[in-house]
Amino acid sequence: MARYVIKRDASPLPERLTRYKSELNEEQFAVVTAQPKATLVVAGAGTGKTRAITYRVAYLLEQGVSPQRILLATFTNRASREMLRRVESLTGSQNVHRVWGGTFHRIANLILRRHASSLGYDANYSILDSEDARDLINVCIDEAAIDTKAKRFPKAEVVQNIISYANNTDLPVENVIAGKYPYFEMLTSQIKRVDAVYQARKHERNVMDYDDLLLKLKQLLVEKREIAELYAEQFQHILVDEYQDTNRLQAEIIDLLAVKHRNVMVVGDDAQSIFAWRGAEFTNIYEFPKRYPEAQLFKLETNYRSTPEILGLANTSIAANRRQFPKMLKAVKRSRDLKPALVPCSDVEQQSAFVASRILGLRDEGTSLEEMAVLYRSHYHSIELQLELSRRNIPYRVQSGVRFFEQAHIKDVVSYLRVLVNPRDELAWKRILKLIPGVGNVTANRVFEAISLSEPPALAGGQFVEMEPLATIDDRPESAGGPIGAAISRLRTSTNASRGARRGLDDLIKLLETLVSDEFRDRPARQITHIFENGYEQYLLENFENAEARSEDIRGLAQFAQRYESTEGLLSELALLATERFKEPQPIVGEEVVEGGEDDELLTLTSVHQAKGLEWKAVFIIWAAEGKFPSPKSLREIDAEEEERRLWYVALTRAKDELYLTYPLLMTDFNRQTVLQKPSRFITECPADLFEVWNLEEEQPAFDAPVFAEPAATEFLN
Repeated sequence: MARYVIKRDASPLPERLTRYKSELNEEQFAVVTAQPKATLVVAGAGTGKTRAITYRVAYLLEQGVSPQRILLATFTNRASREMLRRVESLTGSQNVHRVWGGTFHRIANLILRRHASSLGYDANYSILDSEDARDLINVCIDEAAIDTKAKRFPKAEVVQNIISYANNTDLPVENVIAGKYPYFEMLTSQIKRVDAVYQARKHERNVMDYDDLLLKLKQLLVEKREIAELYAEQFQHILVDEYQDTNRLQAEIIDLLAVKHRNVMVVGDDAQSIFAWRGAEFTNIYEFPKRYPEAQLFKLETNYRSTPEILGLANTSIAANRRQFPKMLKAVKRSRDLKPALVPCSDVEQQSAFVASRILGLRDEGTSLEEMAVLYRSHYHSIELQLELSRRNIPYRVQSGVRFFEQAHIKDVVSYLRVLVNPRDELAWKRILKLIPGVGNVTANRVFEAISLSEPPALAGGQFVEMEPLATIDDRPESAGGPIGAAISRLRTSTNASRGARRGLDDLIKLLETLVSDEFRDRPARQITHIFENGYEQYLLENFENAEARSEDIRGLAQFAQRYESTEGLLSELALLATERFKEPQPIVGEEVVEGGEDDELLTLTSVHQAKGLEWKAVFIIWAAEGKFPSPKSLREIDAEEEERRLWYVALTRAKDELYLTYPLLMTDFNRQTVLQKPSRFITECPADLFEVWNLEEEQPAFDAPVFAEPAATEFLN
């Protein structure tokens, strides 16, 4: 066979490429012009990672690489479009659209459309979105002949997530159940049967879900050698963004595609690998040099985001991790002589008051609310702060899209309390009734009619008996428990439920009777805990993939409720949130956040996970206390402390100019005992001179005014 080598034009580089040297720093330029071979780029926070990838693609095109021989894998299609649009601007090329750019799923779909028949699919296969996949799993549960009521079988959403996690981590379903869903271990064989039916039905109907796109691509590359060789030859250069967030399946696909040329450049920050809980594999980036021994290593350490003081703390903090690629972020910004502030607060109320007060102070100094954010490890940490912001009329958004008290599981638990205080609350009754298996809208309506006696008079002893409407019964002792006692009694005698739902109604009756007993009456914290431990925790496990996070929220709500002497007092406080729409008061009924108008400034409240990739001039990290950050439940996993420290590092590096770390010195536990709080281990393991400790002093004005805080130089608090 004759061999012919195509010679490229050896003329000097185009003028536009020579200016790259002036548009990139030395670290970025080295990455952009690196020799074609396996390359690991460890890109620290705020170091221009996206810029480096963009210029690298432009450089390859300028070097004469055909666009269709470049694969650019990103975590969002939007990121890919933005990068390629910038590449087109840099190169002036009209063929940039021929670069294979997009998410792993998009790239997989492009390949599978061409070769679906090789796997027994037609090229016109449909792609199921998450809702469609969940509906099909429901059908498969029925087809598998599983008695979901007798076995308390998990809902389709949970089964879907078990299967998906197994697919993306390349683990057997039984291993996933044992490790992440041990409370369903006795149902392992049934879940595997549903999975088998689900896989068969998808194939029969010529459909794939999102996971299938990756699974089938891997299958194609492993089983169809001629096809695998075709794409291994085509993709001369492979670039992967956010490589630290890839799962095992995605990394395997990249390795299969790079098997011939091995010109794979992966870009990411091992110090920002924080998504292990959803299947991301930290070892993908950490062990890349083992899989590619010839790999060259580049580091981007010049930070354009934060002040030297903030980076000094971040560098010192992350250095405590053993498994990492050591790096030292260097600031381009000049020092502002403003160290990160460590702010011990007397209690959680003072913590909220300080944050709100300082935000107003920064706003007066010219920093927009849009340039400020409050970060926390867990969503429930923001409870008190959301109420404080509401009181002070400080508008805010929650990055996750749903405010704490508007989450479905919080509204469920609060609905139990609402019927105790107001047994005529129709919406609350129907909400808790529909939590019972077998109770839908029709049954809930009928049962509520029986409770409220808006139905016809009851038949007793062969005669119609007029019964007193619930609305006319007062709370006098002679009223047999008052309105709630009457409501419970009528719930017991109601015949408007099926036999299957009757057991659930009996459990609800028992629960409500306990909640109004002398031991629990007007003790909202104990009521919430009892609701959670007597049925609602099991409901979360069976119905939600993120049941543990939702459970944590409810425990946080119970702790928040400790300060209230009555259930009515707690509910009245929550009513404050109805006024925080910043237009006109509205009841708390919607799941969606209603934000202000286009010109409104909004403070951002966000978990650290949601904050990744974002930045603000001033950042507050609240509840920076041991037992809160790091999260105790996260520390149960192997290597979890290092992941929690990476999460802390992500939080620190969101701040551009000012950083405030706060924690309460005292808190009240479930038994109303005062507990001393210590600062997070991530604080105490750093030298004290990296912080400026602030002492808080509260003014006692004759009128309502914001709490005022002044920094004070004091000794470091342990």
